[in-house]
Amino acid sequence: MRYRVYAITFAFCVWVSVTGQAQRYTPGYNQDAATPAPPPPIADKQPPTDLPPTTSTVMRTNSMAVLDDKKKLGPNDYVSFRVVEDRDNESQRLRVNDNGELEVPYVGLVLAQGRTCKELAYNIKSLLEKEYYYHATVILAVDRISEKSRGRIYVYGSVKGQGPQEIPADESYTVSKAVIRAGGFGDFANKRKVKVTRKNGHDFTVDLKRIIEEGHTEEDMVLQPDDQIYIPQRLINM
Repeated sequence: MRYRVYAITFAFCVWVSVTGQAQRYTPGYNQDAATPAPPPPIADKQPPTDLPPTTSTVMRTNSMAVLDDKKKLGPNDYVSFRVVEDRDNESQRLRVNDNGELEVPYVGLVLAQGRTCKELAYNIKSLLEKEYYYHATVILAVDRISEKSRGRIYVYGSVKGQGPQEIPADESYTVSKAVIRAGGFGDFANKRKVKVTRKNGHDFTVDLKRIIEEGHTEEDMVLQPDDQIYIPQRLINM
């Protein structure tokens, strides 16, 4: 009887061991199937490589190959300029004037309007190498673009703030607006005989008293680049 119990117990253990191994190695069975594999690591986001270099980056380089060849310059734009071969090798801030010209050291006025920094730099390079440099590496970069101006007008005479004014690109700029921006009339201004002189030499007289004080705004003259506005004084102060 004892041997029969041992035999049954031994047979049961063998059966458990065999069935366990069979389940463990059954084809197609994956012990880790219930635990999904971790996702692959996400690569760090890299900055775009097609952006133009900044002005400070350009001004540190000694290569003309990296100069901007897309943005065209215009009046009142500012650029940083230097020549690598200069002894001090310091940059200068230059302004494109109202005629679209850039005054370059040694060279003088050079047409900049409608040209990119790269085009202009190679033009200046050729001019410098004619007389002043055996070899000139010209580095030119946009410092500030004037996006909100169509040129300048000039106000002088009996106003509180004489001088040039930028013409906004997004509005009709009139004589009355220019006077208001100049701080208003002086104490003895002749508001009825404001003189506007065009670049072509034509003169106009504008009655700002009638426009501002009497409401005839349709007579307010729209200004053009390089117009000069002169506000005279009254001959008799009453």
